[in-house]
Amino acid sequence: MDLLAGLRTFVRVAESGSFSAVAREIGATQPAVSRQISALEQHLDARLIQRTTRSLTLTEDGRDLLDHARRVLDCVEEAEMAVGRRQGTPSGLVRIATPSTFGRLYVAPRMRRLLDRYPELSVELHMSDSVTDMIAGGIDLAIRGGVVQEASLVARRIGSSARSVVASVDYLERNGTPAHPSDLARHSCIAFLQGAAPNEWRFNGPDGAVSVEISGRFRTDSSDALREAVMAGVGLALASSWVFGADLTSGRAKAVLQRYQAEQVPIHAVYPSRRNLAPRTRAVIDFLLDEFRLDSAISTYGET
Repeated sequence: MDLLAGLRTFVRVAESGSFSAVAREIGATQPAVSRQISALEQHLDARLIQRTTRSLTLTEDGRDLLDHARRVLDCVEEAEMAVGRRQGTPSGLVRIATPSTFGRLYVAPRMRRLLDRYPELSVELHMSDSVTDMIAGGIDLAIRGGVVQEASLVARRIGSSARSVVASVDYLERNGTPAHPSDLARHSCIAFLQGAAPNEWRFNGPDGAVSVEISGRFRTDSSDALREAVMAGVGLALASSWVFGADLTSGRAKAVLQRYQAEQVPIHAVYPSRRNLAPRTRAVIDFLLDEFRLDSAISTYGET
C-alpha cells in the first residue's frame, strides 16, 4: 500500500471524525477512504478506528499512531521543502486557533495577503475565547495572549498589547471618573475571566506597584462581550487597548487612570513541542510576525 497516503488519510479522518468529510476534501468516494483506512489497519495489524453508524472513535492504537503520523508527515514535508519539488513553496492546510476578537480584528483581515503570498497554502481558522487542546483538536498553531505555561508547547512572541482601564463616556458622566486605583472600589468593574486573577487589577504608578480588588455584577470570558458591556455602560474594564481601539479613537470610550500602567500582555504563536514545526506553519508564524511589526497597537520584536 501507499503508506504515506494512508497516513495522510488517517490523520484527516481522525481530526475531522468523518470519512465523508475527508472524501469531499480529496475528491474521492466515502468507500474509497474507508478502504484506505482498512488497508492501513491491515498493514499495521491493528484496529485504529472504531466505527459505528453515528460516530468514529480512535482506539488506543489509533491515538498512539496519530501523533507519530503527524510527525512523519511534517518531516516529509520539510524534506520536500528543503531538496525537492516543493522547495520554497509552503503548501497544505494550517489549522489556526485564536481568541475570537483578536481573530476577527487581526488575523482574518490578513488572510488574503497570506494566501496571495502562498498560493498552495490553505487555512482553517478556529476562533474561541476558550483555550484549545491543540493535540486533540489537530491545531497546528494557536495565537494566545499572556504567559504560556504548558511544558508541551513552544511559544514564540509575535506581539504585545498595552492594557488600560476603559469606560464609556456615558458611564463616566453618570458615575464620575476614578483618579486613583483605590477609587475603583466605588465603581462597577467588569472582570475578564480569561485572566489568571480576574478580580485583581495591578498597576505601576508614580509611587510604585498598586493592587486592587475589584467587584461588579457582570463578568465574562469573551472579549466581544466585555466590549459590548462597557459600551452599554455596565462598568469599567481593564482590557487590551486593541479591544477598544475604534471606540477610543471615536471618543465613544475613554481610558482612565492613565498615570497608572497595567502590565502589557505578550502575544505568542504557540505550537506543540512534540512535533517538528512544518514549513507551512513556520511560514504563517513569520508572516504574522512581519504583519504585527507594522501595527503599533500590538508591535513587538519576535522572541522565543
